[in-house]
Amino acid sequence: MRVTLWGTRGSLASPGPDTARYGGNTSCVEVEGHDGTVLILDAGTGIRRLGLVLPLTPGPSPVADDRRGGMRRIDVLLTHLHMDHIQGLAFFRLLRTPGVEVHIWGPASATLSLHARLTRYLSPPLFPVFLRDMPSTLFLHEVPCGDFEVGEFRISSALVCHPDPTVGYRIAASGAVLTYLPDHEPALGVDRFPWSRDWTSGVALAAGADLLIHDAQYTGDEYAERIGFGHSSVPQAFAFAEMTEVRHLVPFHHDPAHTDDDLDRLLAETMASARPQFAVTPGVEGASFDLN
Repeated sequence: MRVTLWGTRGSLASPGPDTARYGGNTSCVEVEGHDGTVLILDAGTGIRRLGLVLPLTPGPSPVADDRRGGMRRIDVLLTHLHMDHIQGLAFFRLLRTPGVEVHIWGPASATLSLHARLTRYLSPPLFPVFLRDMPSTLFLHEVPCGDFEVGEFRISSALVCHPDPTVGYRIAASGAVLTYLPDHEPALGVDRFPWSRDWTSGVALAAGADLLIHDAQYTGDEYAERIGFGHSSVPQAFAFAEMTEVRHLVPFHHDPAHTDDDLDRLLAETMASARPQFAVTPGVEGASFDLN
């Protein structure tokens, strides 16, 4: 599979000269399989640019549903419905295109369905067009659910530690595994982290993954002032990657207040102190990873 980062910022889009290298768009990751199947992880502001380069018609691969006349199919996997993870959805070209089949996977709440939760955003006064009026053929699926398949991908989901219903995803294909945990606070509730694998949120999803994209929003000092906000510090992201024995870590969901220079310094300091036994690549908008 090929994994491409289209949005790496957390909480709020923050374009500008101080964030140009790491990127200012919020969470969006493209996963493309060898057979042409495409998954989109989260629909932050980065999904707008991704939608401009995705073809509107299916190729000669099983990304179309022949029962519906060979429609182009796209699957969008939402981890949760905070605004920074869905704000780009209304501007996603394929959602606005007739003849395209869009499957949106995401968590319901204890009281509202996924459809009801999404229509709170895609309706006036927050947006002038209702979700029901989008011209694509739309299907909604609630997670976490049992393992499911999309094309060549085998996908698992599970609830993780973050305010409001939030899931992480484990995606496998051709012997490679990607884990996506963009908003995650596995250190919540313990005096020291890491503690026990059996207790820690997200371990089953991340264990032994070839590539882990993980929340790394705060410095250590910032986290101490924001316990319970649902995010990790950069050192905690490294510790979680070590605990779960992943091969490659991508620190992600950068704080909107952190400049490129801040992130360079923070990651360099953590690398020097943690001395990780796994590869580390900063979450930079436009970066791609081939997992074979």
